[in-house]
Amino acid sequence: MEDNIQEMYERAKKAFEEVEFWPQEKVDEMVQAVGWEWQKEETRKALAKLAVDESGIGVYEDKLNKIKTKTLGTLWDQRGAKTCGLIEEDKERGIRKYAKPIGVIANVVPCTNPESTICCLGLSTLKTRNAMIVSPHPRTQGSSYLAVEHGRKALKKIGAPMDLLQCIKYTSHEKTRELMSNCDYAVATGGAALVKVVYGAAKPAQTVGAGNVVSIVDETVDIPATAHKIMLSKIANNSASCSSENAVAVYDEVYDQMIECLKSEGGYLCSTEERETLRQTMWPDGHTLNRDIVAKSARFIADLAGLNVPEDTKFIMVLGEKIGPEDRFSGEKISPVLTVWKWNDFDEIIERVKSMHKFSGEGHSVSIHTERDERRVELAVRANVGRVVCNMPHSYANSGGWGSGLPFTDTLGCGTWAGNIASENVNWRQFLNYTLLSIPIEEHVPDDEELFGDYLKKWGRD
Repeated sequence: MEDNIQEMYERAKKAFEEVEFWPQEKVDEMVQAVGWEWQKEETRKALAKLAVDESGIGVYEDKLNKIKTKTLGTLWDQRGAKTCGLIEEDKERGIRKYAKPIGVIANVVPCTNPESTICCLGLSTLKTRNAMIVSPHPRTQGSSYLAVEHGRKALKKIGAPMDLLQCIKYTSHEKTRELMSNCDYAVATGGAALVKVVYGAAKPAQTVGAGNVVSIVDETVDIPATAHKIMLSKIANNSASCSSENAVAVYDEVYDQMIECLKSEGGYLCSTEERETLRQTMWPDGHTLNRDIVAKSARFIADLAGLNVPEDTKFIMVLGEKIGPEDRFSGEKISPVLTVWKWNDFDEIIERVKSMHKFSGEGHSVSIHTERDERRVELAVRANVGRVVCNMPHSYANSGGWGSGLPFTDTLGCGTWAGNIASENVNWRQFLNYTLLSIPIEEHVPDDEELFGDYLKKWGRD
């Protein structure tokens, strides 16, 4: 049966109107019902298997764990959050703040996370009393559709309107554009090209940007432990995550030790000739990443490039040479390929990272392994990113993790640096409107001393 976008929107709008004024307790029960269904082992197994089978990318076991982590983590972040009715009151200022839903939200989902993205954003839109219509990626429309069907099953169980969650069954670019144009709001997880399409729909939208995480390592940390953390993060789901490290920048005094530790963790360092062979395989035309290597294993990529690597190779390393389009290894790779840089001046490596981000990944994230808090602070102040992750496996922490305080999500805003409306981890907070109720308070008009006191003492009134 052909999808009728206008009809889907009307059904979603009707469902939204049914829950628009539900109390918090009823909303929270609905969210728990859907979350429980999505975290079930049998549900996760079906979704993870279909996602890998359809896309041919990623790792089944990693997807299985990720669906559970993202679902439970999103629920954990939402616990106790007020999203209905009066949520704040400032009696001194005479202000009461009321949370309001938006309406029907279009969710454009990537093939890298076609199921967990739905879990994160679905729970967030339900928590805020919104309806969601999913536009799946053409390669993974079955797994996205199945995820939504499980959500609808949970809604039906508790008597909530099933059409709060819907999914286009036979996707296309035309249907995605039509969906975004019809809906009240859009959220899209994808690269720069998608951002332009989303904003072209002329609707308010949450978008994301490319990831190009550089992990800075200094001399103060346990080098073997740090190498292990980077390996764990780098190989997770074959680097499908935009939060996967794309490069490591190592202080020169510990550089040789770090390289040896990365090798002991399964890294293979390419020679100059092997690097060029790999480059030609990954960017056959010199600038477009070969989709056949995206989120594939290191051994698969090595075989495709004709590289002779050890059987136990988990990721491939290349030395960094230049920054920018003349050397694509300085940008996002969406694969277990890691670019290695050396540094001896912290100020310089921050500027180098900023240059890499200007080329690819500005606004997204950066990683640092150090025990010097002043370095963490300096990086956070100077880098044009939304997140700085310290001393952790980056992809385990950046979009939420049990050892990280960052909010759970699969959708990472990259701010105005990447043409996004927000630089935060997108969750329920981005799916609310607010109404401020103001009542009269005792009038107070500040005098010159209150407003200009310090200035006037220093410069006078002339």
